[in-house]
Amino acid sequence: MNLKPLADRVVLKMLETEETTKGGIILTGSAKEKPQVAEVIAVGPGGVVEGKDVIMEVEVGDHVIMSKYSGTEVKIDGETYIIVRQSDILAIAED
Repeated sequence: MNLKPLADRVVLKMLETEETTKGGIILTGSAKEKPQVAEVIAVGPGGVVEGKDVIMEVEVGDHVIMSKYSGTEVKIDGETYIIVRQSDILAIAED
């Protein structure tokens, strides 16, 4: 199944978090922070949202940093995705 977001929404797949710290300490599941870096899987068309023109600035394949507890989590074909508004994306992570 493919997800096609509407308006200013973006489909994200969370990237895996580090299992160990830089010092080599292995983290348990409860000690890990919720990851905030995700890969963009699909992007809505933008357009007029709540009376304002929205131009989509993210593209499929971008790595982005999102607000910590934003979006709606959905599970499709065993994969977990998060659907957020573009305004919930804080930055595009570039190399």
